[in-house]
Parts: sequence; structure tokens; C-alpha cells
Amino acid sequence: GCGPCDAARCPALPARGCPLGRVRDTCGCCWQCGRGEGEACGGAAGGRCAPGLECVKSRQRRKAKGGPVPVAAAAPAGPPGVCLCKSRYPVCGSDGLTYGSGCQLRAASLRAQSRGEPAISQRSKGACEQGPSIVTPPKDIWNVTGAQIYLSCEVIGIPTPVLIWNKIIRGQYGVQRMELLPGDRENLAIQTRGGPEKHEVTGWVLISPLSKEDAGEYECHASNAKGEATASAKIHVVETLHEIALTK
Repeated sequence: GCGPCDAARCPALPARGCPLGRVRDTCGCCWQCGRGEGEACGGAAGGRCAPGLECVKSRQRRKAKGGPVPVAAAAPAGPPGVCLCKSRYPVCGSDGLTYGSGCQLRAASLRAQSRGEPAISQRSKGACEQGPSIVTPPKDIWNVTGAQIYLSCEVIGIPTPVLIWNKIIRGQYGVQRMELLPGDRENLAIQTRGGPEKHEVTGWVLISPLSKEDAGEYECHASNAKGEATASAKIHVVETLHEIALTK
């Protein structure tokens, strides 16, 4: 049980302070360093979780289907638990970085302040917005007329980018115009799907059968509210497969 509080008998805190902030012990008497995510809490040791985290018993974590069950704040007895963040969703920090949880942001903010840098606050729930970038650009293709070919392009951004394909029509003085695909071309199809990762989109240009008119430069264009990104590849149409080895 908890006797009278004698602050003079409390163990000293680390000279450099507590990385995640300090909390009162289970008796509400002495200050101690708060435990971080994944660290043990409760039980005989009586460790307390840092602000923004809750102590969840192992047994209750396994049983609870509707989510973890918090341990009573002042219960030193019973099985030990693990500190889990109360807000287990990504957040966007004022430094423009995405954190896996509010607790990770708070920990980063305390580290920044210990270095004499400004505190990091939560700008919004969810990941920070970012302009599109090309994860996997399309690759140049050499093939014969009548073949079935495809170009692919994988992009990422937050919010998820919109992906379109253009054929670049070049004139004597550079780019003359962009032809938005598929247009009215019967041998060409565009496919787009989400993934493979969150906020990613993968798109394909499928051409079958390949004709000489399909030769040229094709551009993958990704855009969202934060910007745009492009990547291009060329399709070379040859008479025979033997020419491919000589041309490359």
C-alpha cells in the first residue's frame, strides 16, 4: 500500500531529464520517467506510461477484440502490461514529417527541444501531404509489328495522384503537342489501379497489335494538389527480332 508521501525519500530523476516526460508513481508521490511505447508498465515494478500512452495488460490485449483495455491508473499489483499510444494513427507534424502516432510526434518534439530546437506540434491527423513522385518509371521497348506490348508506371503521393498517359508528338523545334491517350486508337488501352502500397497508383499502356504508327515517346503524368511528376519511355518498332539486338 501507499504510506505517507515523503518527497525527500524519492529517487532522483536522471540529470538529463526524462526523454518522454515525467509522471507520478502509482502512489502519486514521487516523480519518475514515463515509459515509452512497447515498454513494460504496471505489475510489481510499477512503471508508469508517459503522457499520451496507456498501460494495457497482456492478458487483456489478447482477450479484447474491441480494442485494448486500460489498466487502472493506480493499480501497482496484477500482471504487467505494455505502454501503447492512445492515438494509434499517423499524424502530420509542423516539421512536415509524418509520424506513426501522436506519441512518436511528442517524443520527437521533446528530443528537438532538448537540442534547443523548436517544439513540433501536430498539424493534422493523417500523413502529411506530398507531391507525386515516380516510384517505377516506364522502360524503353523494342519490338516487331504485330506484337503485344505494354508500358507501366508506378507513382506515389498524398493525396493519391491521378495518373494519365500522353504520347509526345515532337516537331522540328521540340515538343509540338501532347496526345492524351487512349484517344480513338483501337489497338491501345489504358489501365490504372491503386497500389501496390498505400497512396500509390500503377498505370499501363497496352498496345496490341503493335504498328509502326505506335512508335514514339510516351509520357506517364502524375498530379495531385501538391504538384506533378512525369517520366517517359520510347517504343521502337522494328521489322525483325534480329534488328533488336543490333539496335540496342
